[in-house]
Parts: sequence; C-alpha cells; structure tokens
Amino acid sequence: MKRGWHALAWLLVVLLTACSSGGIPRRVSEPAASVQQLTVEADGRWSIELRLQNYSSIPMRFDSVSFEFKLGDEAAGTLAAQPALTIGPESADVVTVAFDPSANARLLLAGRLADGRGVGYRFEGTINAAPADRGKARDYKVKRDSQLSPVPGLPGVLR
Repeated sequence: MKRGWHALAWLLVVLLTACSSGGIPRRVSEPAASVQQLTVEADGRWSIELRLQNYSSIPMRFDSVSFEFKLGDEAAGTLAAQPALTIGPESADVVTVAFDPSANARLLLAGRLADGRGVGYRFEGTINAAPADRGKARDYKVKRDSQLSPVPGLPGVLR
C-alpha cells in the first residue's frame, strides 16, 4: 500500500512539472502584407483591401503601415494606414485603405482594365507592430512583388 502512494505522488510531481513547463513558446515573426483587392471608385480614387499576415505564435497589434506603392513601372504614391488592429496567432485580417494614386498610375490601370489585362504591383516600406499583450512596437521592413488580375463580371476590380 505504501508503495502505491509513492507511485501516485511521483506521478503527481511529473504531471505538475509538465504543466508548468511554460506551454506554447512565444515566437515573434516578421509580418507580411499583400493587396487582396483593388477597386477603382467612380471618382478615380482606389480602394485597396490590404491583407496583413501575422506569422507569430502570439497575437500581434498592427499599429500602422506605410508603403511606397508601384503599379507596373509607375510610382503610384504612398499607401499608408493606421489600422490599430489585433490579429491572432498565425492568422490574417484585411483593412480597406482609400488611396489617391498618381495620374500616371491611374492611366496605366485604366488602359489595362480596358484591355482586360492584369498588372504587376510592388510595394516596399514598413509595418509597425507589437505583441498584443505587451511589448514595444517596432518597424518591420516589408517588400512585396505580385500580380493583380481583373475580376470577371466586376468592372474596375482586380484581385
């Protein structure tokens, strides 16, 4: 009987040690961003749905983004927003940013849409983010090259 109690006590110690080992490790990884959708509004401005990706194992607070945005070879301007958005671990969310593009970028996109063709985009800049529970925000450098294609049946919309 005494031997049974010792085994039970030993098992309890092992279980308590396993439970207090810290759980899931806190890993903060560089975030990413991409254009999920670009819509040309009636007034010529663009509405850009910017997808923010949190690759960290903990929730992150996204305070601001600022990117130099190019469409094809044309500088379109600075894409900036202050989403003040918390994104869960290894998840993503979308923020909509009103954007007033340069005249040359506007013309380029109008021509591509008229021809039914897509266009490449590039942005380079920073995402300012921090762990949601604590921690000082820092700037993460971000660079993205990708393509947008017209959406059939939705005039002025590219994904």
